[in-house]
Amino acid sequence: MASQDWFDKDFYRVLGVSKDVTPAELKKAYRKLARKYHPDSNPGNASAEAKFKELSEANSVLADPAQRKEYDAVRAMGSGARFTAPGGGGQNGGFEDVFGGMFGGQGRPQQQNYSFEQGGFDDILGGMFGRGGGGGGGGFGNSSGGYRGTGAPTRGRDVVASTTVDFLTATQGDQITLQTQDGRPLKVRIPAGVSDGQKIRLRGKGQASPDGGETGDIVLTITVRKHPVFEREGLNLRVNVPVTFVEATLGATIEVPTLGGSPVRLRVAPGTPSGRVLRVKGRGVVTPKGTGDLLAVVQVAVPSHLSKDATEKLAAFAESLPKENPRDDLIARAQG
Repeated sequence: MASQDWFDKDFYRVLGVSKDVTPAELKKAYRKLARKYHPDSNPGNASAEAKFKELSEANSVLADPAQRKEYDAVRAMGSGARFTAPGGGGQNGGFEDVFGGMFGGQGRPQQQNYSFEQGGFDDILGGMFGRGGGGGGGGFGNSSGGYRGTGAPTRGRDVVASTTVDFLTATQGDQITLQTQDGRPLKVRIPAGVSDGQKIRLRGKGQASPDGGETGDIVLTITVRKHPVFEREGLNLRVNVPVTFVEATLGATIEVPTLGGSPVRLRVAPGTPSGRVLRVKGRGVVTPKGTGDLLAVVQVAVPSHLSKDATEKLAAFAESLPKENPRDDLIARAQG
Protein backbone atom coordinates (compact mmCIF):
# COMPACT_ATOMS: atom_id res chain seq x y z
CA MET A 1 0.00 0.00 0.00
CA ALA A 2 1.42 3.35 -0.98
CA SER A 3 2.62 5.66 1.76
CA GLN A 4 0.36 8.61 2.41
CA ASP A 5 0.86 11.50 4.72
CA TRP A 6 -0.99 11.16 7.99
CA PHE A 7 -2.83 14.39 7.25
CA ASP A 8 -4.67 12.66 4.41
CA LYS A 9 -5.62 9.55 6.38
CA ASP A 10 -8.29 9.25 9.05
CA PHE A 11 -7.15 6.18 10.95
CA TYR A 12 -10.02 6.53 13.42
CA ARG A 13 -12.52 6.33 10.57
CA VAL A 14 -10.69 3.34 9.07
CA LEU A 15 -11.11 1.42 12.35
CA GLY A 16 -14.60 2.78 13.01
CA VAL A 17 -13.73 4.28 16.40
CA SER A 18 -13.93 7.71 17.99
CA LYS A 19 -10.91 9.92 18.65
CA ASP A 20 -11.16 9.28 22.41
CA VAL A 21 -11.14 5.50 22.00
CA THR A 22 -9.34 3.64 24.79
CA PRO A 23 -6.50 1.20 24.04
CA ALA A 24 -8.75 -1.73 25.01
CA GLU A 25 -11.58 -0.54 22.76
CA LEU A 26 -9.12 0.06 19.92
CA LYS A 27 -7.70 -3.44 20.25
CA LYS A 28 -11.18 -4.98 20.25
CA ALA A 29 -12.26 -3.01 17.17
CA TYR A 30 -9.09 -3.87 15.25
CA ARG A 31 -9.30 -7.59 16.02
CA LYS A 32 -12.92 -7.74 14.91
CA LEU A 33 -12.18 -6.05 11.56
CA ALA A 34 -8.90 -7.93 11.06
CA ARG A 35 -10.70 -11.27 11.37
CA LYS A 36 -13.31 -10.10 8.88
CA TYR A 37 -10.86 -8.91 6.22
CA HIS A 38 -7.89 -11.24 6.80
CA PRO A 39 -6.62 -12.73 3.49
CA ASP A 40 -7.04 -16.24 4.91
CA SER A 41 -10.75 -15.57 5.30
CA ASN A 42 -11.01 -13.97 1.86
CA PRO A 43 -8.78 -15.97 -0.51
CA GLY A 44 -8.30 -14.23 -3.84
CA ASN A 45 -10.21 -11.14 -2.70
CA ALA A 46 -7.94 -8.20 -3.56
CA SER A 47 -10.35 -5.70 -2.03
CA ALA A 48 -10.34 -7.49 1.32
CA GLU A 49 -6.56 -7.74 1.25
CA ALA A 50 -6.25 -4.00 0.60
CA LYS A 51 -8.69 -3.29 3.44
CA PHE A 52 -6.70 -5.55 5.77
CA LYS A 53 -3.50 -3.65 4.98
CA GLU A 54 -5.27 -0.35 5.60
CA LEU A 55 -6.51 -1.64 8.97
CA SER A 56 -3.03 -2.86 9.91
CA GLU A 57 -1.47 0.52 9.13
CA ALA A 58 -4.11 2.39 11.13
CA ASN A 59 -3.74 0.08 14.11
CA SER A 60 0.07 0.22 14.07
CA VAL A 61 -0.11 4.00 14.51
CA LEU A 62 -3.01 4.32 16.97
CA ALA A 63 -1.92 1.39 19.14
CA ASP A 64 1.44 3.06 19.78
CA PRO A 65 0.90 5.90 22.33
CA ALA A 66 3.79 7.99 20.99
CA GLN A 67 2.77 7.61 17.34
CA ARG A 68 -0.88 8.26 18.20
CA LYS A 69 0.06 11.51 19.96
CA GLU A 70 2.14 12.57 16.98
CA TYR A 71 -0.62 11.57 14.56
CA ASP A 72 -3.25 13.56 16.47
CA ALA A 73 -0.97 16.61 16.44
CA VAL A 74 -0.35 16.27 12.71
CA ARG A 75 -4.07 15.93 11.98
CA ALA A 76 -4.79 18.98 14.12
CA MET A 77 -2.17 21.30 12.65
CA GLY A 78 -1.47 19.98 9.14
CA SER A 79 1.51 17.89 8.15
CA GLY A 80 4.16 17.01 5.65
CA ALA A 81 7.72 17.83 4.90
CA ARG A 82 9.13 21.17 5.89
CA PHE A 83 11.90 22.36 3.65
CA THR A 84 14.83 24.38 4.94
CA ALA A 85 17.93 25.55 3.19
CA PRO A 86 21.32 25.62 4.95
CA GLY A 87 21.43 28.55 7.34
CA GLY A 88 20.28 28.82 10.91
CA GLY A 89 17.66 30.27 13.17
CA GLY A 90 15.37 32.94 11.91
CA GLN A 91 17.79 34.29 9.32
CA ASN A 92 17.58 33.84 5.58
CA GLY A 93 18.04 30.30 4.37
CA GLY A 94 14.80 28.61 5.49
CA PHE A 95 12.12 27.09 3.33
CA GLU A 96 10.25 30.40 3.44
CA ASP A 97 13.21 32.21 1.86
CA VAL A 98 13.75 29.60 -0.83
CA PHE A 99 10.19 28.87 -1.90
CA GLY A 100 8.16 31.89 -0.82
CA GLY A 101 8.32 33.73 -4.12
CA MET A 102 7.85 30.59 -6.16
CA PHE A 103 4.57 29.76 -4.50
CA GLY A 104 3.20 33.30 -4.71
CA GLY A 105 4.07 34.43 -1.15
CA GLN A 106 4.26 38.17 -0.42
CA GLY A 107 6.40 39.80 2.26
CA ARG A 108 7.45 37.23 4.85
CA PRO A 109 6.05 33.91 3.55
CA GLN A 110 4.17 31.55 5.78
CA GLN A 111 5.42 28.04 6.60
CA GLN A 112 4.73 25.64 3.73
CA ASN A 113 2.99 22.40 4.67
CA TYR A 114 3.04 19.21 2.65
CA SER A 115 1.19 15.97 2.42
CA PHE A 116 2.23 12.81 0.64
CA GLU A 117 0.46 10.95 -2.11
CA GLN A 118 1.50 8.59 -4.86
CA GLY A 119 3.20 10.03 -7.78
CA GLY A 120 7.78 11.15 -9.61
CA PHE A 121 9.63 14.35 -9.41
CA ASP A 122 11.69 15.40 -12.40
CA ASP A 123 8.87 16.78 -14.54
CA ILE A 124 7.61 19.16 -11.85
CA LEU A 125 10.53 20.96 -10.28
CA GLY A 126 12.16 21.94 -13.57
CA GLY A 127 9.83 24.81 -14.35
CA MET A 128 9.42 25.75 -10.72
CA PHE A 129 13.10 26.47 -10.29
CA GLY A 130 13.40 28.39 -13.57
CA ARG A 131 14.37 25.47 -15.77
CA GLY A 132 12.40 24.32 -18.76
CA GLY A 133 11.73 20.60 -19.21
CA GLY A 134 14.90 18.67 -18.46
CA GLY A 135 17.30 21.48 -19.30
CA GLY A 136 19.96 23.12 -17.18
CA GLY A 137 19.61 25.83 -14.56
CA GLY A 138 17.94 29.01 -15.71
CA GLY A 139 19.98 32.22 -15.47
CA PHE A 140 19.37 35.59 -13.96
CA GLY A 141 22.62 37.09 -15.18
CA ASN A 142 25.53 36.36 -17.45
CA SER A 143 25.92 32.58 -17.39
CA SER A 144 29.58 32.81 -18.31
CA GLY A 145 30.63 35.77 -16.24
CA GLY A 146 28.88 35.22 -12.92
CA TYR A 147 26.38 37.45 -11.21
CA ARG A 148 26.62 40.91 -12.76
CA GLY A 149 29.75 39.78 -14.53
CA THR A 150 31.89 39.29 -11.40
CA GLY A 151 33.51 35.84 -11.13
CA ALA A 152 32.16 32.36 -11.89
CA PRO A 153 28.43 31.56 -11.75
CA THR A 154 27.08 30.83 -8.27
CA ARG A 155 25.69 27.39 -7.47
CA GLY A 156 22.13 27.38 -6.17
CA ARG A 157 21.65 26.44 -2.53
CA ASP A 158 20.70 22.93 -1.47
CA VAL A 159 17.26 22.48 0.06
CA VAL A 160 16.77 20.10 3.00
CA ALA A 161 13.54 18.16 3.54
CA SER A 162 12.35 15.26 5.67
CA THR A 163 9.43 12.87 5.49
CA THR A 164 8.08 9.78 7.20
CA VAL A 165 7.07 6.65 5.29
CA ASP A 166 5.54 3.41 6.44
CA PHE A 167 7.52 0.19 6.79
CA LEU A 168 6.07 -1.41 3.67
CA THR A 169 6.93 1.59 1.49
CA ALA A 170 10.50 1.68 2.81
CA THR A 171 10.91 -2.04 2.20
CA GLN A 172 9.30 -2.39 -1.23
CA GLY A 173 9.79 1.14 -2.56
CA ASP A 174 7.11 3.46 -3.89
CA GLN A 175 6.44 6.85 -5.39
CA ILE A 176 5.18 9.56 -3.03
CA THR A 177 4.03 13.10 -3.66
CA LEU A 178 4.83 16.15 -1.58
CA GLN A 179 2.01 18.60 -2.01
CA THR A 180 2.63 22.30 -1.45
CA GLN A 181 0.25 24.68 0.23
CA ASP A 182 -1.06 25.89 -3.12
CA GLY A 183 -1.62 22.34 -4.35
CA ARG A 184 1.55 21.97 -6.44
CA PRO A 185 2.70 18.30 -6.44
CA LEU A 186 6.36 17.37 -5.95
CA LYS A 187 6.91 13.69 -6.74
CA VAL A 188 9.69 11.59 -5.22
CA ARG A 189 10.64 7.97 -5.86
CA ILE A 190 11.45 6.07 -2.64
CA PRO A 191 13.84 3.22 -3.52
CA ALA A 192 13.21 -0.27 -2.21
CA GLY A 193 15.21 -1.03 0.92
CA VAL A 194 15.61 2.56 2.14
CA SER A 195 16.51 2.56 5.84
CA ASP A 196 15.51 4.79 8.72
CA GLY A 197 17.54 8.01 8.71
CA GLN A 198 18.84 7.49 5.17
CA LYS A 199 19.22 10.58 3.00
CA ILE A 200 18.18 10.70 -0.65
CA ARG A 201 19.84 13.38 -2.78
CA LEU A 202 17.79 14.72 -5.68
CA ARG A 203 20.41 16.34 -7.83
CA GLY A 204 19.58 19.58 -9.56
CA LYS A 205 16.22 19.90 -7.83
CA GLY A 206 17.15 22.50 -5.23
CA GLN A 207 17.30 26.28 -5.46
CA ALA A 208 18.13 27.79 -8.83
CA SER A 209 21.33 29.76 -9.24
CA PRO A 210 20.84 33.55 -9.25
CA ASP A 211 23.27 33.98 -12.14
CA GLY A 212 22.94 30.95 -14.42
CA GLY A 213 25.12 28.56 -12.43
CA GLU A 214 24.44 25.00 -11.34
CA THR A 215 21.14 24.35 -9.58
CA GLY A 216 21.34 23.06 -6.01
CA ASP A 217 20.05 19.70 -4.78
CA ILE A 218 17.24 18.57 -2.52
CA VAL A 219 18.42 16.35 0.33
CA LEU A 220 15.51 14.28 1.68
CA THR A 221 15.89 12.48 5.03
CA ILE A 222 13.67 9.40 5.41
CA THR A 223 12.14 8.32 8.71
CA VAL A 224 10.62 4.82 8.68
CA ARG A 225 7.71 3.98 10.95
CA LYS A 226 8.10 0.79 12.97
CA HIS A 227 6.11 -2.27 11.95
CA PRO A 228 4.07 -4.11 14.61
CA VAL A 229 5.42 -7.50 13.48
CA PHE A 230 8.54 -7.25 11.33
CA GLU A 231 12.02 -5.82 11.94
CA ARG A 232 14.78 -5.08 9.43
CA GLU A 233 18.22 -6.67 9.65
CA GLY A 234 19.97 -5.41 6.58
CA LEU A 235 18.08 -7.04 3.71
CA ASN A 236 16.55 -9.67 6.00
CA LEU A 237 13.19 -9.41 7.74
CA ARG A 238 12.86 -10.88 11.23
CA VAL A 239 9.58 -11.99 12.82
CA ASN A 240 8.95 -13.75 16.15
CA VAL A 241 6.64 -16.74 15.71
CA PRO A 242 4.95 -18.32 18.74
CA VAL A 243 4.50 -22.12 18.78
CA THR A 244 2.88 -24.29 21.42
CA PHE A 245 4.85 -26.59 23.70
CA VAL A 246 3.35 -29.59 21.91
CA GLU A 247 4.25 -28.22 18.46
CA ALA A 248 7.84 -27.56 19.54
CA THR A 249 8.13 -30.99 21.19
CA LEU A 250 6.45 -33.23 18.63
CA GLY A 251 6.96 -31.10 15.52
CA ALA A 252 4.37 -29.36 13.36
CA THR A 253 3.74 -27.43 10.17
CA ILE A 254 2.86 -23.81 10.93
CA GLU A 255 1.96 -20.67 9.00
CA VAL A 256 4.26 -17.65 9.16
CA PRO A 257 3.26 -14.15 7.96
CA THR A 258 5.15 -12.39 5.17
CA LEU A 259 5.36 -8.67 4.52
CA GLY A 260 2.67 -7.62 2.05
CA GLY A 261 1.90 -11.17 0.95
CA SER A 262 0.24 -14.43 1.92
CA PRO A 263 1.59 -16.51 4.83
CA VAL A 264 4.08 -19.28 4.12
CA ARG A 265 4.11 -22.75 5.68
CA LEU A 266 7.15 -23.88 7.64
CA ARG A 267 8.07 -27.19 9.22
CA VAL A 268 8.97 -27.09 12.91
CA ALA A 269 11.14 -30.10 13.66
CA PRO A 270 10.47 -32.21 16.78
CA GLY A 271 12.39 -30.87 19.77
CA THR A 272 12.74 -27.33 18.39
CA PRO A 273 13.90 -24.96 21.16
CA SER A 274 12.75 -21.41 21.67
CA GLY A 275 14.99 -19.00 19.77
CA ARG A 276 15.71 -21.25 16.80
CA VAL A 277 15.65 -19.37 13.49
CA LEU A 278 13.77 -20.81 10.52
CA ARG A 279 14.87 -19.20 7.26
CA VAL A 280 12.64 -18.58 4.25
CA LYS A 281 14.82 -17.78 1.25
CA GLY A 282 14.02 -14.76 -0.86
CA ARG A 283 11.14 -13.40 1.26
CA GLY A 284 13.05 -10.46 2.71
CA VAL A 285 13.82 -7.04 1.23
CA VAL A 286 14.22 -7.07 -2.56
CA THR A 287 16.59 -4.44 -4.02
CA PRO A 288 18.68 -4.15 -7.19
CA LYS A 289 21.72 -4.96 -5.04
CA GLY A 290 20.34 -8.16 -3.58
CA THR A 291 17.47 -9.99 -1.92
CA GLY A 292 17.15 -10.84 1.75
CA ASP A 293 15.45 -13.70 3.58
CA LEU A 294 12.62 -13.99 6.09
CA LEU A 295 13.93 -15.06 9.50
CA ALA A 296 11.23 -16.70 11.62
CA VAL A 297 12.35 -16.88 15.25
CA VAL A 298 10.58 -19.64 17.18
CA GLN A 299 9.14 -18.58 20.55
CA VAL A 300 7.69 -21.43 22.60
CA ALA A 301 4.43 -20.23 24.15
CA VAL A 302 3.74 -21.51 27.65
CA PRO A 303 0.04 -21.93 28.53
CA SER A 304 -1.06 -19.55 31.28
CA HIS A 305 -4.06 -21.64 32.39
CA LEU A 306 -4.31 -25.41 32.70
CA SER A 307 -7.24 -27.53 33.77
CA LYS A 308 -6.83 -29.78 36.78
CA ASP A 309 -6.69 -32.84 34.54
CA ALA A 310 -4.05 -31.26 32.29
CA THR A 311 -1.98 -30.24 35.32
CA GLU A 312 -2.02 -33.77 36.71
CA LYS A 313 -1.02 -35.24 33.36
CA LEU A 314 1.78 -32.72 32.97
CA ALA A 315 3.06 -33.55 36.45
CA ALA A 316 3.03 -37.24 35.57
CA PHE A 317 4.90 -36.45 32.37
CA ALA A 318 7.51 -34.51 34.32
CA GLU A 319 8.00 -37.47 36.66
CA SER A 320 8.73 -39.71 33.68
CA LEU A 321 11.58 -37.49 32.44
CA PRO A 322 15.24 -38.09 33.34
CA LYS A 323 16.32 -36.20 36.46
CA GLU A 324 18.47 -33.65 34.69
CA ASN A 325 18.94 -29.94 35.29
CA PRO A 326 19.19 -28.12 31.93
CA ARG A 327 20.98 -25.22 33.67
CA ASP A 328 23.91 -27.23 35.05
CA ASP A 329 26.12 -26.50 32.02
CA LEU A 330 25.21 -22.83 32.09
CA ILE A 331 26.15 -22.48 35.74
CA ALA A 332 29.39 -24.38 35.24
CA ARG A 333 30.47 -22.19 32.32
CA ALA A 334 29.53 -19.04 34.26
CA GLN A 335 31.78 -20.07 37.14
CA GLY A 336 34.61 -20.56 34.69
